[in-house]
Amino acid sequence: MVVTDLDGTLLNNNQQAHPKDLETLDKLKHHNILRVVATGRNLYSAFKRLEKDFPIDHLIFSSGAGIFEWKNQRLIHSQYLPRQKVESIARKLIHYEVDFMIHEVIPENHKFVYYRSQNHNPDFERRYRLYQEFAEPLDPDAENYQHACQILAIPGERTELHQQLIQEIPGAKVIRTTSPLDGISMWIEIFPEGVSKGHGTEWLCHYTHTDPTHTLGIGNDYNDLDLLKFTHHSRVVENAPKELKELYPSCKSNQDCGFTDAVEQILGKI
Repeated sequence: MVVTDLDGTLLNNNQQAHPKDLETLDKLKHHNILRVVATGRNLYSAFKRLEKDFPIDHLIFSSGAGIFEWKNQRLIHSQYLPRQKVESIARKLIHYEVDFMIHEVIPENHKFVYYRSQNHNPDFERRYRLYQEFAEPLDPDAENYQHACQILAIPGERTELHQQLIQEIPGAKVIRTTSPLDGISMWIEIFPEGVSKGHGTEWLCHYTHTDPTHTLGIGNDYNDLDLLKFTHHSRVVENAPKELKELYPSCKSNQDCGFTDAVEQILGKI
């Protein structure tokens, strides 16, 4: 099984897969190797980027909260935060005056309610504008909280908040990632406990009867760490942060067919 991140790893900076990488995906199928994309994108967003004939077998989306069988276009696994947990986390974020979005359960998790503080936060506004047709404002005094797929907090320059929330929100998975919109801002994704690309890959190994020692993971950002820890062979693209390249061997960048380079490092020319 080969599991790759999407944005910044399999896709280049123009949000496209290079023909050489597509050829490598086809070759993997010929050798009976499962092809998996693991992305932070929700299902709606993934569909905007990947055609239905894209050469993969499974999609791990929303950082592992959902798993989709690509050929048959069906959902095979999903998780959610219970409404009581959602309310508890939301009240904490409101207390800290953090901008955030609460996403509905899968498969409608492109829809969300949002809380906007008075702080200057251009990346939050950028994401809001991108998905505003699916957004509704949250009223802290009257909100009827429901189960949710995830909570996405965009804390602006308050980078210390990630570690703080890990300590203050037990029973949930708090993941740091870099904004795909400006490539700089920190996002904090809060999922049900146990949700990650790594756990999604582990679940998929059980589901497909794949030996975990026969896995390759390829990533580019902090939200790929659990994936890279789980897979037996792990690579990070050259465009990954320095901290990740100090932890794992690297391959070429996403601009230079890093996906194919990683596959060939482990499997040779296929």
